[in-house]
Amino acid sequence: MANFFSDNKDLQFHLEHPLMRKIVELKERGFAEKDLYDFAPQNFEDAMDSYRRVMEIAGGVCGDVIAPNAEGVDHEGPRVVNDHVEYASGTVENMKAVVDAGLSGLTLPRKYDGLNFPLICFVMANEMVSRADASFENIWGLQDCAETLNEFASEELKQKYLPWVSAGATCAMDLTEPDAGSDLGAVMLKATWSEEKGTWLLNGVKRFITNGDGDISLVLARTEEGTTDARGLSMLVYDKRDGGVKVRRIENKLGIKGSPTCELVFTNAPAQLVGDRKMGLIKYVMSLMNAARLGIGAQSVGLCEAAYREALKYAHEREQFGKAIIKFPAIAEMLSNMRAKLHGARALLYETTRFVEIYKQYTHISHERSLEAEERQEMKFYNRLADGYTPLVKLFSSEYANSLAYDAIQIHGGSGFMKDYPCERLYRDARIMNIYEGTSQLQVVAAINGITKGTFIEQIARYAEAEYCDAVKPAVEKLAALTERVKAMVERVETINRDFPAYKDFHARRLVESVGYIVMTYLLARQSGEAAEYVSDTRLMLKMTEAYIAAAETYIANSEGSDVALINEVGEQY
Repeated sequence: MANFFSDNKDLQFHLEHPLMRKIVELKERGFAEKDLYDFAPQNFEDAMDSYRRVMEIAGGVCGDVIAPNAEGVDHEGPRVVNDHVEYASGTVENMKAVVDAGLSGLTLPRKYDGLNFPLICFVMANEMVSRADASFENIWGLQDCAETLNEFASEELKQKYLPWVSAGATCAMDLTEPDAGSDLGAVMLKATWSEEKGTWLLNGVKRFITNGDGDISLVLARTEEGTTDARGLSMLVYDKRDGGVKVRRIENKLGIKGSPTCELVFTNAPAQLVGDRKMGLIKYVMSLMNAARLGIGAQSVGLCEAAYREALKYAHEREQFGKAIIKFPAIAEMLSNMRAKLHGARALLYETTRFVEIYKQYTHISHERSLEAEERQEMKFYNRLADGYTPLVKLFSSEYANSLAYDAIQIHGGSGFMKDYPCERLYRDARIMNIYEGTSQLQVVAAINGITKGTFIEQIARYAEAEYCDAVKPAVEKLAALTERVKAMVERVETINRDFPAYKDFHARRLVESVGYIVMTYLLARQSGEAAEYVSDTRLMLKMTEAYIAAAETYIANSEGSDVALINEVGEQY
């Protein structure tokens, strides 16, 4: 009996973080519902006990049901039957297991039959599901779309859809189109108001839609006649039971094959407006995308965990030249670096989740009552951190998922290239993670302002002021020096950028990743007082940080503004 929560001390550590007390107080509104619902917690300890128990249930479902089904789902995949998706048989079993276990509507309010759990628990469950099967996370994890409805939809729509999600309804985000991928402002699917039917009617095509035949879909559509930009777009909710949408095909993908990625044809499909017209992309999709990026962060970390465990297991079992290959320094070093990256990415994931959680809770409270001045200030503080950290965690975790999946195959040698071992599937599944919900390049674009405007440097200063155990104090001293070097890089880039405006964009990734390495090393150092393995992780991550910053520093120091024009010119020659 495998349990993906109880066998992972790192997850248990993050569930016990000191900020959880504040998060629980905000989420439970001072435990105001303890007399209204039998299952509402009476106090902090009661809430934490509930979280642990449900995470153990989720861990059991992941280990005993979803993981054993993963290979079969990957082989069978979904198919189109009568214009709709039919899941692989293993996916159907997975859905039944998670619904029967009560793992739907985790974060939704109790009045909509949800569990009212904090975002931390949902992200943690997403990570465990992805460790079991990354493709199933793309189905189960999309219930997070309900949070957008909970935040922006009318009470009528909430009453209609949120209890259905809590009962196990699946969701989808219908955003991209054949001619509108990352550029969502170019979306042209048309929404027309029908006086006769008293509803909006959707017409057009959507492409690359994850779980595209979900029960409930949030659809980005053009409601304003004569517009061609973001100001003409609105968000609508479509109910599969109403008909009007056909699945033209399921894409034949490299990986995450259990998750149906669909091309959809809308023909007078009825839909209802979410929130205000014209705010679809400007407000609601931004909220959706930030949540999705956190979800991909969890998916990526879950895959990192799976890849590391597969590599570690094989390295202990495989013998060459009379001893297990883990005894060879080259293999041991790979595994040590894999573990440091895994723990660093996870630390960044849950740090980001805490920031997002607190900001979101204050947002919900502001809809119920006016915030006190101190609360408004705190909401702005965490909003700023959430905006900066969300693209950072998506960037690092998705790149690390690819890195660890690659190394897992390398440790398996020729066997890793065969379908006899799960690492082959992990390698294929990982490749999409630094592409969808915004490529790594777009995450850099989203994060660079947090570098130049001081958000990250200010937070790093707060990390520097914290208390650390003696074992990592030398590392913390080195981090202070590395931070000064990064500040110097930022200053040089900004100075040259005044005369060569593309210069900052050219070096943005070097700056963002330099800061990301420092942040992850601090986070691991902060954890080092809890377990010895975090001390070694800190030291290894510090070495990676020093190496990366040295390379970035050298590149920037030897780079002039005119280099940007030269590179553009070379690109145009081909």
